[in-house]
Amino acid sequence: MKEISCKLLVIGAGPGGYVCAIRAGQLGVDTVIVEAGKPGGTCLNVGCIPSKALIHAAEEFEKVAHMAGGKDPLGIKVAAAPTLELAKTVAWKDGIVSRLNSGVAGLLKKAKVKTVQGWATFRDGKTVEVGTETGTQVIRAETVVIATGSAPVELPFLPFGGPVISSTEALALSDVPKKLAVVGGGYIGLELGMAFAKMGAKVTVVEALPRVLAQYDAELTRPVLKRLGELGVEVMQGAKAKGLSTQGQAGKGDALLVETSDGKNAKLAADRILVTVGRKPLTEGWGLEQIDLDRAGKFIRIDDQCRTSMRGIFAIGDVTGEPMLAHRAMAQGEMVAEIVAGHKRSWDKRAIPAICFTDPELVTAGLSPEEAKALAGEIKIGQFPFAANGRAMTKQGEDGFVRVVARADNHLVLGIQAVGQGVSELAAAFGLALEMGARLEDIAGTIHAHPTQGESFQEAALKALGHALHV
Repeated sequence: MKEISCKLLVIGAGPGGYVCAIRAGQLGVDTVIVEAGKPGGTCLNVGCIPSKALIHAAEEFEKVAHMAGGKDPLGIKVAAAPTLELAKTVAWKDGIVSRLNSGVAGLLKKAKVKTVQGWATFRDGKTVEVGTETGTQVIRAETVVIATGSAPVELPFLPFGGPVISSTEALALSDVPKKLAVVGGGYIGLELGMAFAKMGAKVTVVEALPRVLAQYDAELTRPVLKRLGELGVEVMQGAKAKGLSTQGQAGKGDALLVETSDGKNAKLAADRILVTVGRKPLTEGWGLEQIDLDRAGKFIRIDDQCRTSMRGIFAIGDVTGEPMLAHRAMAQGEMVAEIVAGHKRSWDKRAIPAICFTDPELVTAGLSPEEAKALAGEIKIGQFPFAANGRAMTKQGEDGFVRVVARADNHLVLGIQAVGQGVSELAAAFGLALEMGARLEDIAGTIHAHPTQGESFQEAALKALGHALHV
């Protein structure tokens, strides 16, 4: 097989890798991208996109179930209780994924990027071998970008297989489990746990820390905990999963062995055990030992322009550490492509919004109140409840609030947080405010359309200035 030479080689076609390759191609850089699976990486194939499809289906099913039960305050009645054919839901989800796969492949082709299907292994810092269906392809490049992503963390006492599944398998189930145990109360566990609870599963969440969603402050997560109770989800906090008992309770199938917060042992009967205790960088199997890059713990160490310890090698996305978010990887990929093309570029992570698609949703951008206080000393906080927002009322989404955190001296906005129905769509406004260096007066002085949930952003800024209008 003929050897390929190029200016830029991107290893991994996830959000970071494919954006890097597309942008490089647009800038006239001779680019090759290598991917072992389908384009789009974890995010498109077994992460962000399919999980949101499943979450949406669960929300729609729950709405109809309420109508059938005569519990709908809007006066809508449904004659019969709904049923859910999860296999059809998954097929619909797969159709969306397939369309997006084709879209990414088309964009790469449009940017004149050469795609090589297979697994890349480093020979040295400029050369990789790719095992393809037709043999071994050797690729030499002036510059290499490592964008290999991450994978679910497996617990040694709960290895994946049989009833023990990761988020990947959870998104491809053909039936809703009657009983689902979720090990790990972070955003992935609660997003999927709440979705399956809405579909009819009896869900129990086992979290080793004193509280779930520990990366968020307690005030922000309170509406989510309330909703978990309404859905009948049992939350065991300060509890540790210990392993799998194949005997189950009274011999009824599989059970999860748990040490409760008071030190007692318990068995949770479960048809499926979903393990969501985090993700790890994919650094094995790529021959990285041949180039000996510096590490930051498990991750590849990079500088503020995504350069590694070896000249001519960049790394982007989950393989470089937290926050492990697709849009972070995309921003890094775009920057690296422009650097390779000779442009002057830098990147600042202070304005990366993070979203938790629970019910209600959570959004954070910038610094939390505690972080802002540690950095700036005296701060101002403005918080506006959705219970006072007309649009939230009409959408039956009164739980939650928008919170703005700013310096007390010059009113520079340092952080924005929100919890509520549909607040993920406010993330763009929050990120823009931080990116543009907005002050409280800028947000308060921007005319927000009425009636929208976005008005709560303006009202929170007004509250921090001492003159909120609607609360």
